[in-house]
Amino acid sequence: MLHKIKGEMLNLGLKFISVDEKLIRMILETGSSNINEIVILPAVKMVMKKIVKKLQNKIIHGRVHNGILNGVKVSVIRSQIGCPNMAMVMECLKRSKAKIVIRLDFCGGIGNEQNIAIGDVLIPNVAFCDDGTSPQYIRNYPSLLNQLDSIENPLSLTQNLATGNQTIFMAKPNNELKDIIMKEAHDQGKSVKDAKLWTIDALFCETFDFVKSLRTIGIQAIDMESSILFLLGQLYNLKTVSILSVSDLPQHPKYDMMNSNEIHPNMEKGIEDAIKLVTLALPKIQSIKN
Repeated sequence: MLHKIKGEMLNLGLKFISVDEKLIRMILETGSSNINEIVILPAVKMVMKKIVKKLQNKIIHGRVHNGILNGVKVSVIRSQIGCPNMAMVMECLKRSKAKIVIRLDFCGGIGNEQNIAIGDVLIPNVAFCDDGTSPQYIRNYPSLLNQLDSIENPLSLTQNLATGNQTIFMAKPNNELKDIIMKEAHDQGKSVKDAKLWTIDALFCETFDFVKSLRTIGIQAIDMESSILFLLGQLYNLKTVSILSVSDLPQHPKYDMMNSNEIHPNMEKGIEDAIKLVTLALPKIQSIKN
């Protein structure tokens, strides 16, 4: 009886909000009016805590942490790890007043220590969609096929791919937003690298052959969220960008997170540099909201 009463009360309340509002409340545990126009999306807890700590006038609404960074109103939302989680957050942002979405987190470096080092700050100019979420959106929105470049999966050159993505689509960030952050880094005398990024779902499947295949096409970094961020940004007219700090080097004998307990001393410095860069660039980012 009690469950029936609770259900009836819930349905009564839902009659007064839209389906879009209901979805935002279910996923982000707050209303759309509590999401600012500029949204920062860390994925891991450590980065979330560092950003939130810098917020002034902080107010928490469910999963949304609002405040001011460098004089600019922002919302900070932890996307959690992986493209499915990122897609759910992006679906909420599509239904809010958000206009600019900045992923700020870690990535793995692909390459040797001479061209990509732990602690480097990278701004991807493209994300290769080797995740499982992006293909489903492309299937659901066929118009995207005419907007995206693609390549054959480079791993197919060395082994038979019985499953997985045979064709890899390429999603891109907003160029204006990316250029603002690159210029800010240049003006501050900071070394930031324009990078080709590969996005996957399976963190524990970064085999030697896989990493080697990425190097053959010039991939410099790997993450688990940016492809769907860029793809849905393009689909939903949201300006998106990723600013990533290299946390480890897959297949490196000493600094491969999956095979070593040793943390590079520059790992934390790199993410602090990335946060500082975004903070400094926010006033200029705010100028392109419309």
